[in-house]
Amino acid sequence: MSGVLVIGSSNTDMVVKTMRFPSPGETLLGGEFFMFSGGKGANQAVAAARAGAETSLICRVGDDIFGLRTLSELQKEGIHLEWVRKDQSRPSGIALIVVSHSGENEIVVASGANEALSVDDILAAERVLAASELWLTQLEIPLETVRSICVQARLLEKKLILNPAPARELPGEIYEQLFLITPNETEAELLTGIPVDGPASADAAAEILLGRGVRHVIITMGSEGAFFSDGINKMMVPAPLVQTVDTTGAGDTFNGVLASQLILGKNWEDAIRIACRAASVSVTRMGAQSSMPYRSELGE
Repeated sequence: MSGVLVIGSSNTDMVVKTMRFPSPGETLLGGEFFMFSGGKGANQAVAAARAGAETSLICRVGDDIFGLRTLSELQKEGIHLEWVRKDQSRPSGIALIVVSHSGENEIVVASGANEALSVDDILAAERVLAASELWLTQLEIPLETVRSICVQARLLEKKLILNPAPARELPGEIYEQLFLITPNETEAELLTGIPVDGPASADAAAEILLGRGVRHVIITMGSEGAFFSDGINKMMVPAPLVQTVDTTGAGDTFNGVLASQLILGKNWEDAIRIACRAASVSVTRMGAQSSMPYRSELGE
């Protein structure tokens, strides 16, 4: 087996559409309600698989109706799930999402079993760690587990992508293990202290991250596209203009599709361009995994 290994979270997303976000203490009557499979790890695995990469997932779910539903949905995507653990003491992760009329969202996550994804879970997946060429992880799992992923990636000489979301400060030793880091503008500012509002500021933020030992940086900038730098080669790749319906999962779509294109042999510019296209498609639809495009929709 070779391909993309995603290590991260799995949630069930409960979504309510509303004309606007409520103020503190305010109750609004919303519109439609939806329930989708989500979580950054599972989302990115689905995006990678739909874009054509052989994909494996390491995560934890609760032994409950949400966990069983999640596993059923992921199996339909053809994702290898041998290393998914059912937690007997914690519920599956849940995300409560409000989507406004403009397509923006507010999200609150109850992590549940995701908080128990452990170093032992990673080490127990020795076979898939060795077999997968490119690893992708995020920050909806314990930071100590992320540290372990970094250590194992170094020992096994694997390429590790970190999508640093949700945003948090990172220990310095993590950066040195990363093949690629993919913050959005908000995450890049938190990590570097530089407000990112265009290619010039993205370049300045990228230089700081490269200086910490990361080999490649991509800063995603929503509808503007994504900025890439490896310290020598730099480019701004624009995103297609679309009518936004729901931005939930757009970043996960970008990361999963990017990983798939890199493992399929695309160069940086083409991989980023396809990932931007996929993210643009995703925001025209409701939900996270439900909005992610298939390879046939990407024109490749």
